[in-house]
Amino acid sequence: MGSLPTVPPADPSNVTILPDAAAVGARIKALVSASAREAVAARGRFALAIPGGSILDMLTGMDPADVASWAPHTTVVYVNHKCVDMDDGALSTHAKARHKFLNGAGGWDGVDVVVLDGSADGPAEAASYEEKLRGRDAGALPRDGGVPVFDLALIGVGDDGHVGSLYPDRDEVAVGGDGAPWVLPVGAKDPPSITLSLPVMRSAQRVVIAACGVSEKYPRGKSEGMRRAIAADGETIRSFPAVGLRGVATWVMDEAAGSALGDAYLK
Repeated sequence: MGSLPTVPPADPSNVTILPDAAAVGARIKALVSASAREAVAARGRFALAIPGGSILDMLTGMDPADVASWAPHTTVVYVNHKCVDMDDGALSTHAKARHKFLNGAGGWDGVDVVVLDGSADGPAEAASYEEKLRGRDAGALPRDGGVPVFDLALIGVGDDGHVGSLYPDRDEVAVGGDGAPWVLPVGAKDPPSITLSLPVMRSAQRVVIAACGVSEKYPRGKSEGMRRAIAADGETIRSFPAVGLRGVATWVMDEAAGSALGDAYLK
């Protein structure tokens, strides 16, 4: 594969830095709620893509009355998911989402969640998941130019720049174009994963990337990852896949994650 072009830094107007993780979580809840209400009012359905990780916690504890107004009209798709049994509480994003917000008191009752078959066969799971997405009608999952268009895609970014399960220096990051698959198998780890392609992530009406939280190991949180994802020169989608979302994403982070971005973003 030939060299890929570098990507210009993200527009500072698309970067929001909030005081702490609680504020980031509240903003994500508000964005989901607003996007859902807008989509349901406009066309009667809401298409939402969600990742695993900390964003699952941000979706916990939303206002039950508000959720009840849009959940029965919502299709949820996983940005990426490990190829494991859907009841695997340790590894299944779907099992974690069920526990945290899809089921139980105040749950997202009536939501249409597109789930994997639950095998360890990455290529088979990717093909099956894409078939399920293509099987949703255009109301549940609109199309434009041959790819699905989510009303909102929530995306997390790893310290290495991965988005979904698109990892640096792997061919999956460059998959796209006419007739390209929407869902890709990724064998970078064991068990394998499936992931939406970068063009599918980019096609959403609203792409929101959230980053927050600090730890003893990472006292500045995801600051270096956010610097490379948003502001660093010389990055390509192969060196740091998150830069492939620079031109379309809204970035929401806490002060720790934003601390290395530079003056243009910290004003």
